[in-house]
Amino acid sequence: MLLILILTGKCQLNCRYCGGNIDESVMPPEISYDIGELLDFINSLKRVSIAFYGGEPLLRMDLIKKIMNEVDAEHFILQTNGLMLSKLEREYIQKFSTILVSIDGRKSVTEHYRGKIYDRVLEEVKRIKEYYKNELIARMVASLKTDIYEDVVHLLNLGLFTHVHWQIDAVWNPYPSEFPNWLKRYKRGITKLTDFFNNELKKGRIPGIVPFLGVLRAMIFEENLKPPCGSGTESFAITTDGKIIACPIAAEFDWNVVGDLWSGIRRKITIESPCPECGYFRICGGRCLFTNRERLWGEKGFKMLCDATIHLIREMKKSIEIAIRLSEKGVLDLNRLYYPKFNNTTEIIP
Repeated sequence: MLLILILTGKCQLNCRYCGGNIDESVMPPEISYDIGELLDFINSLKRVSIAFYGGEPLLRMDLIKKIMNEVDAEHFILQTNGLMLSKLEREYIQKFSTILVSIDGRKSVTEHYRGKIYDRVLEEVKRIKEYYKNELIARMVASLKTDIYEDVVHLLNLGLFTHVHWQIDAVWNPYPSEFPNWLKRYKRGITKLTDFFNNELKKGRIPGIVPFLGVLRAMIFEENLKPPCGSGTESFAITTDGKIIACPIAAEFDWNVVGDLWSGIRRKITIESPCPECGYFRICGGRCLFTNRERLWGEKGFKMLCDATIHLIREMKKSIEIAIRLSEKGVLDLNRLYYPKFNNTTEIIP
């Protein structure tokens, strides 16, 4: 099981697509329960991975260190804006199996959405790279200024990150009139990125493009969570007031609350129609629990995102054919395409 711990609702940034701090009407800005109760709950579970989340979790390094000292987790994971990475002692950084750093690609794109932080974030990443050797993911938000090919390849070429992941800025913000045209450009970019990926495969290299690898895993190994992030079935989040929720970004919705620290997880949540009836469900897994339940952009917006997902899956069908041929020639070991090896909070399907 993956437990996502929301350590604080506060963040130093005010990104255009996010808005900074979690609203206090959703949850308190700081943890309001006794931390000992959290530790008791975690230690009552078997085979648990812990992800630190916010807000910006590194604002509460004290809690991160206390939990890491007192919990025997299979994996520790950190999602961060990256601005304070090197301030956490090396011994704790090295305990993380995965660190995800928010950065949106090229400097101009990142700073349009996130402020003047691009150079600062990369400097922090460089500092920990001196001693951190595990998975380091650049986590993008793909928005209207994003060129998915240019921005993903830019981050890969920095030589700092093992992987790049992205989520499309859709559904939770108001529907932008430019979105349909952007989505056409996005799909062309996915095709171009697939060509790049396939050319690298032919050289025996596997670019760390998380959505591609996760879809290929579902195709090759026939393994995929539903939804692929595991929310509501294999992954749960704990809010600052002790509620247990399925999806960490939807704490304000009653359907999303599945328990609390004191009574445990009382139920699970699964994907609803029309997703399970879709021919792509085995691979897609429903894409996103929040989108499946809320559909804030209506059926039209829901179908547009499905169309983008189907396009990515179809492109990966080209890649799997190439990968199988390369495997038969001894150029590529298909087992190297098994990603992620554990739930590292990457949602897989953008």
